[in-house]
This record gives sequence, structure tokens and C-alpha cells, in this order.
Amino acid sequence: MDAIAEAGKLRVIYGDFTLGLQGKNDSLKSFSYIFSYGRGGLESLAIDGREWLYRTPAPTFWRALTDNDRGNGFALRSGMWLAADMFIRCSEIRVKVDQKEIPFPDAPESNRYSAEEEANEVELIFTYETITIPKTQVTAAYLVKGDGSIRVKVRYYGRPGLPELPVFGMRFVLPTAAEGYTYKGLSGETYPDRKAGGISGVYEIKGLPVTPYLVPQDCGMHMDTEWVEIRRNSTLCNIDKGPLAEKQESFCLRFTAEEKPFAFACLPYTAQELENAAHREELPPARRTVLTVLGAVRGVGGIDSWGADVEEKYHIDAEKDMEYSFVITGV
Repeated sequence: MDAIAEAGKLRVIYGDFTLGLQGKNDSLKSFSYIFSYGRGGLESLAIDGREWLYRTPAPTFWRALTDNDRGNGFALRSGMWLAADMFIRCSEIRVKVDQKEIPFPDAPESNRYSAEEEANEVELIFTYETITIPKTQVTAAYLVKGDGSIRVKVRYYGRPGLPELPVFGMRFVLPTAAEGYTYKGLSGETYPDRKAGGISGVYEIKGLPVTPYLVPQDCGMHMDTEWVEIRRNSTLCNIDKGPLAEKQESFCLRFTAEEKPFAFACLPYTAQELENAAHREELPPARRTVLTVLGAVRGVGGIDSWGADVEEKYHIDAEKDMEYSFVITGV
């Protein structure tokens, strides 16, 4: 992937196990994306040579339990979503080039393409199958345009008999801890049933703050978000480390809501890491950034903290279909 297509065009590299896309955005920054057939998703998202992914993004269904969740026994009713969050199978991959679906381009089909293939846009649709009983499906469609933008449309297919969901969205694990983030949405920590005090505006957050509960639990949620920009100034590249390395300037990645606002949390821990810690001192050192971009979030309740469930209108019905979308761009 040495040559770069002209601005506004995608260079398409058809590999046996991956599909690569290269180009330059409107600011003439180079971008390079790799989609993995084996891992079932976007494996590399590099802009100006800086990698933004540590893990392949995946659908997420679980948030760490809150004290109120524990009090009303939510985990006992919906615990299968924790397993579904940790283990999921990509069951199908489809590829469209300039809006036309092509035969799946793995080996030997990939041999029909040259090293000079170009396109205006490429879309990859990944279908995931949950391990719930009954099982259901989630699709994540990545539409990459010649300017380097990635439109992600996520759809959940409801199934009768599934227990209510804690959250529904996509999880992105970034290679290093962010120095902070800026977003346009409601002030402070908000949930569907905790929005009344939020004031709409643009807010800058330093670091990756975690609410210091005695027992770690879900925190840092931001509802009704129009966009969020993640700022990093460190990489895992050895060139950027050591006494001779120059101080890294901040570089940003923006997630913009497309059809309706999304919710997000930006923390140094996954839901499982928060769940595994019985006390704050058991949390691991903060090394990564875990961004969850969510289309649905369950309320937190708190009527009495010892048994009252979240009000019905703040539940997430897993028997109904859900869909949302957002756009990823380099800044």
C-alpha cells in the first residue's frame, strides 16, 4: 500500500484476507484503512501514519452494573448480554464498490484484481450473530468515501424472548490513553432518566475521568451528543518514543451523529474491567481509551437503590429492531 490515490479517490487493495483502502482527505492528509475478513471488521484506521485502533470495533451490549442494577437484580435477568458482549461471531461479509455489490473478494476471487484499482466509495457490511438464547443479529455497515470519511450504520434485529438490553452500540478501543475529548451535547454525566440538569453546549474534558465510586460501576455517559472529538498525543510506534523523540502534537478523531444524536462514554476501561473490580484500587493502570458510541442506553433508576426497577420508558426492548449511524473523520 505504497502509492496513494488522487485526492477524492480511493485506492482499493484486494488482499486474500483483507481489503485495504487508501487516499487523501480534503486537508490532503493521507489515510489508510484495513478491513479484516478473519477478525470481522475494521482492523486498522490510520490517518497521517497514526493508528487509531487497538482492537477491531465490535457491537457492544453491556455496561458495568450500577448499584441500582445490583439492587433490582438486573444482571440476573439480562446477564446473557455480558457473554454476548465478550463473544460474538461474524457470520457474513458483503462488499459494495461504487454502490454495486461484488462477489466476496477473498482468495482466489481477489486474484482477478490489479494493483491499480480505484473507486469513489466502498462499503463493507459485517453481520454478527450473538450467542444469546434465542440468538439474534447485528449488522455494521462501513461506507468509506473518497474524502476518507467512514459512515457507520449499525442495526440490531430484535427477537421475541430476549431480555432487555443494558446498551446497544459499538465499542472502539484506541491504542493509548487520550489526553482528553471535546463534545457537543449535554453537560456533565447524563443518562436517559438523568438529563434534566444537562445544558446543551460544547464541552472540553481533560483526561479520561472515572467517577470515584467505592465499587467501580458504569459512569461517564453523555446523552444527546452531536459530535465528539478524541485527542491523543501518544502512539505505540517506537519512532515516537525514547529520549530523541520529539513531543507529539495532539491529533484528533471525530465521531459525528448522522440522523439523530448518539450517547457515548470515553473511559480508560472496558465494561468488563470495571465489572471485575470490587474496589477502585483493583482497577488496572490506564493504558488505552475505550470509546463506546451508543444508539440506546438503559436508564439508571435510583428510586430506592434496593429493589425498584428503572421506569418502563427507560428500558431497552431487545425484541424490537434498532438502528443508528455516525460518521468518523480525521481532524
